[in-house]
Amino acid sequence: MKVGYIRVSTEEQNEARQEVLMDQLGVEKVFKDKLSGKNTDRPELKAMLNFMRDGDILVVESYSRLARSTVDLLKIIDALDEKGIGFISHKENIDTTTPQGRLMLTIFAGIYEFERECMLQRQKEGIAIAKAQGKYKGRKPIEVDQTTFETVYTEWKNGKIKAVEAMKKLNLSKPTFYRKVKEYENPSSEIQMEVV
Repeated sequence: MKVGYIRVSTEEQNEARQEVLMDQLGVEKVFKDKLSGKNTDRPELKAMLNFMRDGDILVVESYSRLARSTVDLLKIIDALDEKGIGFISHKENIDTTTPQGRLMLTIFAGIYEFERECMLQRQKEGIAIAKAQGKYKGRKPIEVDQTTFETVYTEWKNGKIKAVEAMKKLNLSKPTFYRKVKEYENPSSEIQMEVV
């Protein structure tokens, strides 16, 4: 079954053009989102991914309708691949049911990885220059109230709450939470906990 996905933003009302294309390409069922591509909560996209089955083909006018970035596109296509679903992007002439289409995706993945490596290299060079000029101070440390941290830490260590709940109470990400725990348990370490 060919399943189509249409997305239009409020600024760009081109739904009709995409609908005509879906008819021309023999799409049997269409899912539509009226949201910005930056919006990660796209209900029709989720509904479509749940609806599709092994052997189905997802059709879009352009991959920009489906994904917010190259990495987002690759993640979605990986998820489709796992379910045995093909992908066709009309504008870019990508069809993952063909060897040429799969090659195009491999090229996309390579370009993304190359761009990412270049960006990280530029970032490192920029930080090195800023450090040499005395302008780089690093990221501002995340401050945690000592008493609050000790209370939540004790609850967590005593098994009264799970780590996820402790992170939520302290408003910390997983890596930061565990780093703070390590600093708290080893006060002699180089980095001391910041106290408000």
